[in-house]
Amino acid sequence: QVQLVESGGGRVQPGGSLRLSCAASGNIYGVYDMDWYRQAPGKPRELIARISADGDTNYGDSVKGRFTISRENAKNTMYLQMNSLSPEDTAVYYCHAEGSMWDGPSIVPFGSWGQGTQVTVSA
Repeated sequence: QVQLVESGGGRVQPGGSLRLSCAASGNIYGVYDMDWYRQAPGKPRELIARISADGDTNYGDSVKGRFTISRENAKNTMYLQMNSLSPEDTAVYYCHAEGSMWDGPSIVPFGSWGQGTQVTVSA
């Protein structure tokens, strides 16, 4: 099993910043792509940022230029620095990771989701 635990959500005023973290733990052999998604009330879950094991990044248009995704491979941890936040960024933010894990003597693929962390942007 590989668990993902997010932290860093909360309430912030428009124009403010927050930094989310996502730590992976368990029988990890390797973590490959890591992603941040978000889901606002009444809307589908949206992929907003992705980072590969090599550090290549991609962003959704809604966050490009304001959010920065990063990771520390040695800690199996990913971050999302969110700047210039607006009420439209209010959502539950989820991390997702894919990789390989130990299953006894074997190495098998995994895909895991975090539990989500609430980000609320309001005056």
